Amino acid sequence: MSKLVLSPKESHALKLIRNSLAHTGRAPSIRAIMLELGYKSPHSAMLVVNRLIDLGVLKRRSSGQLQIAKDVESHDTHARTVEIPLVGSAPCGQPLLAEENIEMMIPVSTKLAKPPHRYFLLRAIGDSMDQKGIQSGDLVLVRQQPDAESGQVIVALIDDEATIKELRKSTEAIVLKPRSSNPRHKPIVLHDDFKIQGVIVSTIPKLEDN
Repeated sequence: MSKLVLSPKESHALKLIRNSLAHTGRAPSIRAIMLELGYKSPHSAMLVVNRLIDLGVLKRRSSGQLQIAKDVESHDTHARTVEIPLVGSAPCGQPLLAEENIEMMIPVSTKLAKPPHRYFLLRAIGDSMDQKGIQSGDLVLVRQQPDAESGQVIVALIDDEATIKELRKSTEAIVLKPRSSNPRHKPIVLHDDFKIQGVIVSTIPKLEDN
């Protein structure tokens, strides 16, 4: 199968849409795409988006929102990648990796997502771990495992809600400790009423719009 080649404008638009979907869960507006691509008319930006839809790279949900249908690896890289599911911010009441939670698949270098382990991506919300370099909107790459060592930063499920904290173990209790510049975040003291979903191995920062 021949490799799909996008024009510079199409590649730029796809990168913008992918980044916005990954870090906010929403596609950018046509006006935002227009400004980013340097167009003076939203019609020009819409033509690029429609072209990506025609190529099968994007599709529209029934709500009208854009969604990545087929990712296209950059032509200027030969790094080996693996598709990792982004599970958003893990809605309550559903298993973290339930199909309903998977927003998109994102190619990640195998230097980060090292086989044979399994991984998922989670969108960080809030500032409870900013002193560990995890900001709201960043993506964290999580290696799936049911246990972790004291001092590791983990994703835990408490009452069906995912939280990112530093694990601290003692003989009496488990403490999920925030690492934040915001003093309102307090440690969570637990016994066995939580589940470790995995250990964070890398953070993918949210890219600021230029």
